[in-house]
Amino acid sequence: MISRRTLFAALALSGMALAPPALADDMAFSASGFEKARASGKPVLVEVTAPWCPVCKAQKPILAELKGQARFKDIATYTVDFDGQKDALRVLGVQKQSTLIVYKGGREVGRSTGETSKPAIEALLAKAL
Repeated sequence: MISRRTLFAALALSGMALAPPALADDMAFSASGFEKARASGKPVLVEVTAPWCPVCKAQKPILAELKGQARFKDIATYTVDFDGQKDALRVLGVQKQSTLIVYKGGREVGRSTGETSKPAIEALLAKAL
């Protein structure tokens, strides 16, 4: 069987462009899915966003890059719509968009709001590992 690394190397050498597959799936927040992921003990990231939020827009490419790294590949990501999921905001204790929350072993281990520094976001994600 050919490894992904070998496949991408061969495609790169042949001049064919192919984006690597996403390593972490983003899921719309649902209380049941979130609780199931937390109960499993796997690392979890909750990303509270709003389409009009400039900070959220700045966070997106940073999070995409970090979640593409092998070290963060197992983090389950749940996205909460700040404008449309008020019940989830209450459950999570979130008052502002651009909030990132990480869980390890089923419990919250870190939270930030308005952070756009890649090293700071990377450090936050690392707390979930």
